[in-house]
Amino acid sequence: MKSKLDSKRLIQIHDLMVKSRVLEERLIRMYKQNDGYFWIGGPGEEAFSVPLGLQVNKGSGLDHDYLHLHYRSSPIMLAMGAEPIDSMRQMKNTATDPYSGGRNFANHYSKRDWNVVPVSSTIETQYLTAIGTAIGQTKKGCKGITIVNGGDSGTAEGDFASALVWSSRPAMPLPMLMIVTNNGVGISTPYCSQFGGESIAARGNAFGIKNRVINGNDVEESWFALEEAIRFVREERKPFLLEARVSRLYGHSSASGANFVAGEEDSLALFEQKLESAKVLTRAKMDKIREDYNAQMLEQSKQVKQEPAPSGDTIYDHVYYGQKGRYW
Repeated sequence: MKSKLDSKRLIQIHDLMVKSRVLEERLIRMYKQNDGYFWIGGPGEEAFSVPLGLQVNKGSGLDHDYLHLHYRSSPIMLAMGAEPIDSMRQMKNTATDPYSGGRNFANHYSKRDWNVVPVSSTIETQYLTAIGTAIGQTKKGCKGITIVNGGDSGTAEGDFASALVWSSRPAMPLPMLMIVTNNGVGISTPYCSQFGGESIAARGNAFGIKNRVINGNDVEESWFALEEAIRFVREERKPFLLEARVSRLYGHSSASGANFVAGEEDSLALFEQKLESAKVLTRAKMDKIREDYNAQMLEQSKQVKQEPAPSGDTIYDHVYYGQKGRYW
């Protein structure tokens, strides 16, 4: 079946999916080799997250899209132009980590120039902070939108419910694209044992929020669903709730071992089968792409291993914006 995306776009998406997968696997190796302190990421979500990152209106300020992400968002960042070595620096907690100066866990991104609000380890609080940027965009009357993503388990938190309430108020509907990447398990608790109803997306019905459930392991379905949702939020200035069913290939985090989980659907393998069948890329070419990224990131991890840790006299820096040293 012929793809609706052209070959150039398919090749770009594949390259970024491989880059993201190899990065996550390298971070897991770093943790297991004691070259990092904690790992949590999203291998298995690349087919959805890469198309999202490619469609963001990247920039700084209310005229551009704000991103309130969670810790499984590496493919989004890489698709926006982030460098893999910087993720390794955060994993290693080096002073060269551009996202937190060695102060935060792996994949806890923050980039003011791209409106990427700091990722927090507290579950689903990003849905609350997203309300603020969406209000700012509404009051300015610009075309920027607010994008927030999280996992299925976190939707049991009141923060998620608050986002549904605030975004749908008739007096001031908010331009929020609320995304739930549903991988079917919260740490070790099955989704099916915790949630009633047909889907998480269907909760939007009670608030009059347009919503949809998609197969997030399918690149093309993800691309066009995101395109439709982003266009709706940007033009109508109203919320959209999108639930993407995805896989979790290496468990919850290093706390659960970060070992490969057999039986999960692999979106990258599925996409590569389609690319090979459509003669967009050969198996040999795809293998070479992965081999090159493996070699590149191995060398980058060696470089990061030699980079300095933060010095003790920086402990008070950035407690408040612009702060250097103690504030008393």
